[in-house]
Amino acid sequence: MLRVAFLTDAPRVAGSEVWLLSVLPQLPALGITPAVFVPVGTALDAFAERLIEADLPVTRFKRLSDLPVLTRDFDLRVMHAWGLLTYARLFPQLAEPRWVVIHDQLEFFYPLGLRAFYRLGFRLTKGWGMRSAGGVLTVSEWADGWLRRFKLPISGFVRNGVNVERFRPAAEQERAALRTKFGFTRFTVLVPGRFVLEKNQWAALRSARHARELDFVFVGDMDSALGKLAVRFKHLAHLSNVRFLGRRHDMPALYRAADALLQPTLAENQSLVTLEAMASGLPIITTPIPAQAELVEDGVSGLLVPPAPHLLALALRRLSANPERARQMGEAARARVLAAHTLDGAAARLAGMLRTAHSIPADHDVRLPIHQPAASVQFLPAKP
Repeated sequence: MLRVAFLTDAPRVAGSEVWLLSVLPQLPALGITPAVFVPVGTALDAFAERLIEADLPVTRFKRLSDLPVLTRDFDLRVMHAWGLLTYARLFPQLAEPRWVVIHDQLEFFYPLGLRAFYRLGFRLTKGWGMRSAGGVLTVSEWADGWLRRFKLPISGFVRNGVNVERFRPAAEQERAALRTKFGFTRFTVLVPGRFVLEKNQWAALRSARHARELDFVFVGDMDSALGKLAVRFKHLAHLSNVRFLGRRHDMPALYRAADALLQPTLAENQSLVTLEAMASGLPIITTPIPAQAELVEDGVSGLLVPPAPHLLALALRRLSANPERARQMGEAARARVLAAHTLDGAAARLAGMLRTAHSIPADHDVRLPIHQPAASVQFLPAKP
């Protein structure tokens, strides 16, 4: 069995931590023994407990400087860092082989000047620190291509996957009961995500002004300044068709009860929310940024719409007026997940890449080919 230490410096739970909790329990059956290293902190206590419940060894640490000793006896070390300088500070001290798995959104599709500033900042912080890694894995083909511009030693991607039994469409009777439970009476648009600029819930909220005959249900943390502003805006604009549910732990049921998912995001790598909703049979209305276009086929499994509130509202209104088209899109969305984004498939591809990472000499400068299946990986010389 290959012993792999997964390291995170996360201050709270987000998509990268959900990925750990979803994928790592599948690895022992594939010949990988994972262990997780999580910072001490109350915001991560429940996350650590869930890892332990999934039979994953968990070590809590107070300082990053503790990790080189704590992870010395593992066959491979894999880290996802939140801190901008974590890679630069920690990696020279970690034993080899040491790899990165990166879920970062990488590109923020703000106005061009802000995008360029973010790219430069990433290159000078995390991008610079990752150069001392043995290799870098990410979770989408788009992000893999984006990272290759940094000429890192090795790159590759393992597409995200979701549990298609947990996230599934509802039978008619179950759906009716769930809609009654949640009070969904009209065409209901689910808008998940924490209120932050890049998730762009502000555009979704303004869309509700243009489609007052539809209901908009926001799910996620409201503790940010933008979240508090959204609550204020709802009252000032008299948006009786908007509800804020806050952070929830019953997302599978909410997906099954809703009619569509709205995600006017400006930054993604490969969105677990999008995949969960697709697996649940929901049509997706989202922005045509590369990572979303990689998941959602426009006009087939959803609609790719520029994040202008009136355009988002128009797309939703047209979809609500055509239930058969919405149903067909939801079916196509689930079929896409079953074909390419199951949890078992993601775990198998990750296991193959971990075994490969362990076998590569630290100074061997190669890249994983973009389209090669993990089970039969070949190595190509790095481009100069």
